Amino acid sequence: MIRLTPMDQWIAEKIEAPDGKLTREHLEAYQLEKLRDTMALVRAKSRFYREKLADFSAESLQSLEDLQKLPFTTPDDIKNDSLGFLCTSQDDIHRIVTQESSGTTGAPKRIFFTVEDQELTTEFFQRDLPGVSESGDHYLILLPSERPGSVAGLFMESARRNGVRTLAHGLIRDPRETLAVMEREGIDSLLGIPVQVLALATFEAPGERQFHTNIKNIILNTDYLPKALVRRLQDKWNCRVFNHYAMTEMGMAGGVECEAFDGLHLREADLLFEIVDPLTGMPMPDGEEGEVVFTTLTRNGMPLIRYRTGDISRFIPEPCPCGTVLKRLQPIQKRLNGAVKLTGGGSLHMAMLDEALFAVEGLINFQAQVRAEGDKDRLDLKVHVAPWAEDQVEEAVRQALHGVPELELGAKRGDLTLGYVEVDRSSKLWPPVKRVIRELRDEVRSR
Repeated sequence: MIRLTPMDQWIAEKIEAPDGKLTREHLEAYQLEKLRDTMALVRAKSRFYREKLADFSAESLQSLEDLQKLPFTTPDDIKNDSLGFLCTSQDDIHRIVTQESSGTTGAPKRIFFTVEDQELTTEFFQRDLPGVSESGDHYLILLPSERPGSVAGLFMESARRNGVRTLAHGLIRDPRETLAVMEREGIDSLLGIPVQVLALATFEAPGERQFHTNIKNIILNTDYLPKALVRRLQDKWNCRVFNHYAMTEMGMAGGVECEAFDGLHLREADLLFEIVDPLTGMPMPDGEEGEVVFTTLTRNGMPLIRYRTGDISRFIPEPCPCGTVLKRLQPIQKRLNGAVKLTGGGSLHMAMLDEALFAVEGLINFQAQVRAEGDKDRLDLKVHVAPWAEDQVEEAVRQALHGVPELELGAKRGDLTLGYVEVDRSSKLWPPVKRVIRELRDEVRSR
């Protein structure tokens, strides 16, 4: 039997729902109240929003639908004036996350948090963790934990409050060494980055058992999660794999799957989510894809109003098997800027390549780039595979690509070719970076 997500009870307590029972009516009344409070705060304290929202007031918000009248906030807004978002003294800021521009120029994006802001995230982890683990479980934390207020640090504190043990490890550099730690310390659960955890699961050849590990829970973070990758982890360890959706701007926590593994349950007492048409900005009906937009409801250091994430998803209209009243978000698979337009029409998304290539036995990671070759597109790949992978891995990759309809159609039309497939069999893992299709053309087409 699938248990109700523990987020229901937590949010019911947080919003002081009558009789302790969470309903949409009570939750949305709470969200409207907190939205008005946030609106009043940013208009009074934030230099950016004082100007941006000069024509609006907290009193003008009579329903949650009135939020749609407010302008969006974009990542460029934060890059251009991070300090303008502050609603507290800089002395009250406990944690600053600096995200450098992906280009060669451009100001970094800085996100500010007070101690209270970060406690909100710790509380979210603490109250949701019983749906993922139980007292006595032992997590290996495969994320950087040196800086106070990091995702790893917040998770470890929440685990301590639940009687769940943790061991800080950091990013995986040598899978053999990490597996030895897991065996020695009796690790049964992992928190990490998808491709890094896959490297652990892929280290041993099929049927081989160098390390005696017993993994039962995995929480994957920081990147979107291909279903093909999840299946390989489940095949290796027969474990549960939970998808955690988060951005730094969300306070490092946004939503997580329950035992039904049928959508992300959202942190709706702290964040108000919307799905909008990325071109018009208009709200999309439940069940239809659009851009994920969120508003913070309880943050004081750097609140955000209608922040555009660039992630593409949809609200799942059907009820979750766990019985929650919380909204569910389809796991993120696409980003607005994550597609490359093809010469013959259509677009190639990273998610399409992910589902095809992560199903290839022995593959750990890959890089893809599209370049012009005359009047055609050419797709080049570099794949990182386990040392034990068969010599036929290059052919297996090529065959997998034929299962991507956009590529197969382009090949049949003659306007797309598959170039080289470079195979890397080294034991050293690639640095975990944002995974995108690189577009290399003499003239990059207008997006």
